[in-house]
Amino acid sequence: MSDPDPQLSAPPDDPEEMALPPSLRLLKWLVIVLTITLICGLITVVALIVTRMPQAFATQAPIVPENLVLPQGTKAAAVTFGKGWVAVVTEDDRILVFGTDGTLRQDISIAP
Repeated sequence: MSDPDPQLSAPPDDPEEMALPPSLRLLKWLVIVLTITLICGLITVVALIVTRMPQAFATQAPIVPENLVLPQGTKAAAVTFGKGWVAVVTEDDRILVFGTDGTLRQDISIAP
C-alpha cells in the first residue's frame, strides 16, 4: 500500500478556495438568525408561562352558599356564579336566582 497523496489530504492554504459560495453564505446567516429567533421565542414563552400561571391559580373557585336549598322536586342542570348571586338552571326549564346568603331572589320560567 502506498501512502495517500499529501496534496489531496491537506486543506487548501488559500482562503479563497475555502470560502463558501454566496448562496451558501446567505443560507448560513439565515439559519443563524432563525436559531436566535427560536431561542428568544422559547425564552419569551417560558417567561410568560412562569409569570402568568401564579395569577391563574390565585383566583378562588366560586363557593356555593351552604344554606342554598333547591325547591322540592327540582334538579339542577347548570350553575352560574355572579357578583352577589348564584343562578341555578333546573331541568324543568326554570332559572332560580339565589343571593349569596342562599335566599331565593327570583324564579324565571323559560318558554320553550
